[in-house]
Order: sequence, then C-alpha cells, then structure tokens
Amino acid sequence: MRVLEAIRWSPSVERQFFKNGASALPHPHYKPFDASATLAELKDVKRTLRGEHAPEAMLRKSSVLLETTARMLASVGSRRFSTYAQKLYGRPEDPFPATTVTPLQYARKIIRTLKLTASSMPEPPPPTLTAGEVARRIRRGVKEHFGRQAPEVVLDPSMAARAAAAPKRIRLRKGATFSDLDVHQLLQHEAFVHVATSLNGRAQKRFSLLAANHAGTTRTQEGLAVFAELMSGTLDPRRLLRLSHRVEATHLALGGANFLEVYRYFLDVSPNEHEAYQSTVRIFRGGTLEGGAPFTKDIVYLDGLCRVYVFLRAAVESGRLDCLGLLFAGKLDLEDIEALLELEHLGLCRPAKFVPPWVTDPRRLVAYFSVTEVIKRASTAGLQRHYAEQLSALPTLGDI
Repeated sequence: MRVLEAIRWSPSVERQFFKNGASALPHPHYKPFDASATLAELKDVKRTLRGEHAPEAMLRKSSVLLETTARMLASVGSRRFSTYAQKLYGRPEDPFPATTVTPLQYARKIIRTLKLTASSMPEPPPPTLTAGEVARRIRRGVKEHFGRQAPEVVLDPSMAARAAAAPKRIRLRKGATFSDLDVHQLLQHEAFVHVATSLNGRAQKRFSLLAANHAGTTRTQEGLAVFAELMSGTLDPRRLLRLSHRVEATHLALGGANFLEVYRYFLDVSPNEHEAYQSTVRIFRGGTLEGGAPFTKDIVYLDGLCRVYVFLRAAVESGRLDCLGLLFAGKLDLEDIEALLELEHLGLCRPAKFVPPWVTDPRRLVAYFSVTEVIKRASTAGLQRHYAEQLSALPTLGDI
C-alpha cells in the first residue's frame, strides 16, 4: 500500500490552478483502491497473533495500522480519508506521551522565536543548483556511504515534495532548485536515514516486517531524518520554520480552512507561489478540499523530531547507547524498541549495517546531550531570565 503514490496529484492540476488565477479549488483525480483483499488477509493474520511477548504485540499493533491504512486508501477523496489519517499520523493538538504539550504548541513557539530573529539572520545560500546538479552530487555521496548498494538518483516532475527516498531510488523533483546546504541536508535525511533503514530492514530475513515502510513507522522515520539534519548542522532555521508552518497549516485545515485559505497562509510565508501551492497540496492530498478533512501526515516531522530527540537524550542519560543502532535496524516506531531488543536476543534481528556517522561514533551525541542537559538546568534555574533581562535593557543599533 503505497500511500503517497495513491494520492499524488498530476502536474496538470497545478497548471490549471494557476490558469484559473489561483482562485478556484483544484480538481485532483484518484484511482479507486479496493481494500477487500488486504483486509481479508489482515483478518487472517490477526487470528494467529495470540502471544503476549513484545514482538507479538508489535505485530498486532502493526496489523491494526495496516488495516487502518487500507481503509484510508479505500476512502480517498472523502472526509473519512482524513479520519483514518488522523488515527495513523495524529493531530497537531494531540499531546505527547505523559505530557500536556502538543506539536502545535512547539510549532507556534518556533514560529515566534524565528520571527524575532529573522531580521538579524544572514541570508541563506541562494537555491541556484538545478535538480540535475544536485542529483550528481548525491550520487557521489551515496556511492561512498552504501557502496554497491547505493540507490539510483532520478528526477521526477510529478512530486509534491522536493525529494523522496526508497531502498533503490532517491527521487528529486524535476524543476526544483536547491542550495549547497540542501545537498548535505538531503544526504543526511533521505540517504543516511530513509535509504539506510530500508536497506537494513530488507536484510532482516527472519523478521521481514522491519522492511515494511508503513504509516505506523512514519513519525519515527521522519523524526530520525530531521534529527540527522540537526546533528550534521544542516537543519537551518528556515527549514525548521517550514516544518512548523506545516503543523499550523494542518491545524487550520482541521479547523475548516479550505485549500485556497491554506494556500494564502503559505503564500505569506513561502518564497514563491509554486512552493506555497506544493505545501498546500501536501496537506490536502487524499482528503477533501473544502476544509475540515486534511491529510495530517505533515505534522510528523516536528512531532517525530521532538520524540526522537527526547528518546535519544534519555538513552544517553541512562547509559543505553546499545539502543542507538536498533533504531536503524529497519522501519520501526520508537515504541517497538522493547520488541527489537527481544528479537536481537533471540537472534531474529540483525545489527544495522548502514547507520549515520553520529551512530557509528556516538561521542558527539553524548557530548551534545550532556552539555545541553546541564545548560537546560542552568536556564531553568534563572540564568536565561538573567540574560534576557540584560538584553532587553540594551539599546538597539538604531538607537545608538
């Protein structure tokens, strides 16, 4: 069940949208999806899952998520599609486990903070590289990291995202432009995480579910990928701002904003109308365009980043660095770690072959979290308030 392929919009929809002056709702077309065979197979599978061990609990959870995915695809173009999407990917207002904090609150805090610093930030490197030039650079990077298993890098004009990865192929949107920073970010995100977990999952011959890139793994996979950008220094503020605006825009769509209203929201914060259109498509593909029933997947980037960040900090502080490699054993969710440890103990889960540099040598990760935890405690003890008061009392350059 290839979700993003099933709900992809034709490039002709964009051409017609702008031909209409960006003033009328688009009219995408979807192929119908017959879920009956998939649902019948999953029903048979669930009958066999009666044990109480962690791997069996993981299988039961995954079978429910796959069933929900099948029902979502069978409902494409309707409000029910969004109902199932919310079960799979969550909502911006859903609190993180054991907290009352939500992804929407984090997104709004990031937006406020970056608005305050926008005027003093240097301009980003201009996006002067064509997709073809970027493809050539990425080919060199993946060849060095993956050797003979390096994925093919191709151009695709029909993509909503600028890039996407599968075990054998990294796709770049033909016609998109990129900066030097984008190249390094794509290598970290698409290659060193998405391709790596795909190849590692395919090597798990005794527990092949780890090769399945299903919706239940999306939050953790995207969280790992964005965290890899952070650790490599390629997560720039504008990228973080885009991820935050996606959460806010999803919230607006859930609240009833239609395609045109969300498009105008993105138009205010995007570099051009094409990017604003593509960002809006990401939120409305598969659902209805009148508002209230979006595709909520785009909240998982920020949601997943928060969860992965906190999980990794907990792993460092509790001395469980042995769990780092398990995160790359295949396509999995953070909640599956107990099952993975048990599978590894039973010899049913192979160590990950391909992992990012910060996992191969975790010294930088340990130092990063050790320092940030100490600084966080100093901040909450009043040091941040002290410096904030000091800075607020200083004159600006225009006042001197």
